[in-house]
Amino acid sequence: MAIQSYLSKILHGAGVFTVLKSSRDIKLLFAQRFFRLFAYGTTFLILVHFLASLGISDKLAGLFMTLTMLGDALISFVLVLITDRFGRRKILALGAILMVMSGAVFSISSTYWLLVLASVVGVISPSGNEIGPFRAVEESILSQLTEKDDRSDIFAWYTMCGSAGAAIGTITSGWIVQVLTKNAAAAEVKAYRIIFILYAALGIIKLALVLLLSSRVELHDQNTEYQAVIELEDEELLSATSSPRHSTEERPQNNIVGRLRALLPQVTRKSLVILFRLILLFALDSFASGMASPSWLTYFFTTVHDVEPATLGTLFFTTNVLATLSNFAALPLARRLGPLKTMTFTHLPSAIFLALIPIPKAGTPGTLMSMALLSLRACTQSMDQAPRQAFLAAVMKPEERTAILGVINIVKTIAQGGGIGSSGVLAAGKSWHIMLGGAGLMKATYDLLILWTFLGVPDREDEER
Repeated sequence: MAIQSYLSKILHGAGVFTVLKSSRDIKLLFAQRFFRLFAYGTTFLILVHFLASLGISDKLAGLFMTLTMLGDALISFVLVLITDRFGRRKILALGAILMVMSGAVFSISSTYWLLVLASVVGVISPSGNEIGPFRAVEESILSQLTEKDDRSDIFAWYTMCGSAGAAIGTITSGWIVQVLTKNAAAAEVKAYRIIFILYAALGIIKLALVLLLSSRVELHDQNTEYQAVIELEDEELLSATSSPRHSTEERPQNNIVGRLRALLPQVTRKSLVILFRLILLFALDSFASGMASPSWLTYFFTTVHDVEPATLGTLFFTTNVLATLSNFAALPLARRLGPLKTMTFTHLPSAIFLALIPIPKAGTPGTLMSMALLSLRACTQSMDQAPRQAFLAAVMKPEERTAILGVINIVKTIAQGGGIGSSGVLAAGKSWHIMLGGAGLMKATYDLLILWTFLGVPDREDEER
């Protein structure tokens, strides 16, 4: 009985019971995130090398990834603003179709600007992290379908599914490339194209999972502001119809403007203040993430330390496994300290380890030390994700979450794109100390600022009650 009780406590602490009792839609979202990050994990490991194999310079590779992030931010901005009006399942399905399209183009084309176009319009992750409208929509759905007390557990498993998918994706990509290029250097491009075919196939799987979602994921309880805008515009139209002072040309214009305004979410003034603060802080963190993106880290280890693709895939598989396991350690901390303190205290060590990665010199001891620092960073790098998602859900009103989370993710994408572009210039100059050391310093600054800014901010749902 004592063993059974102890095991029950472990399972409860890991959030297993919360996941088991969750709805079918939540489990489908977990599966979608797994396969999506599986796809991202396969491509980010070889993206810079694929461009280099086509004769594209480091600077153009940096420009490529920056344009990709900016294009993704623009498209995502439009999609998340209209998601709750047009339907969450439709937006998720459109994103999956764009993934398939991008993978198909990369598997057959060698033209730089065509690849840029496919990457901008479609969905290709230069960093291996989340891009597109998926995350904002999925997090909004998870918050809607989950009780407040269970959100940390659900978001931890949601994050874990992504980390596990990325881990399997990286090791799969590394070994496929290693096997296909073992005896022929000319086979590199062909091997990379096979990876993009796999990426498109995973996009098809994600699309199938989206189609299995039920109508419960939609925002059925549309907030009253939407309806108020529609009714107000209808009243204005009726007034304009009965008044001779309004010309007939003005009526269709008012109708169009009113309907377009009705598509946009209504956000309170207090939420806008919170959003502005979050944007500034997350932009700093994301710019640093761009400077230390996994794509550039793989390039660092292959060019500076001469690490082979299979070893590199195994290394990032290990780091993702460590990140996955660390998410569960964050759960008891979040229950004891709260989401904000947990996300700060766990993320700060990872910033320090990141800044130390470029210090060891090339050679067996130095290479092993840099790998160890990367692994230590992974131990705490993702521990802030589930608490951060629970924190964001707490400081927003339910009807505002999709739009605000979307805007935050878009700003993060733009900032990350700027960091990736800057890294292209620094990588060309072999300025790895500035690149990775500066990224670690910026992330540490973000950790301290977000704790100082939001400590003591009340839960919005509690305020509404």
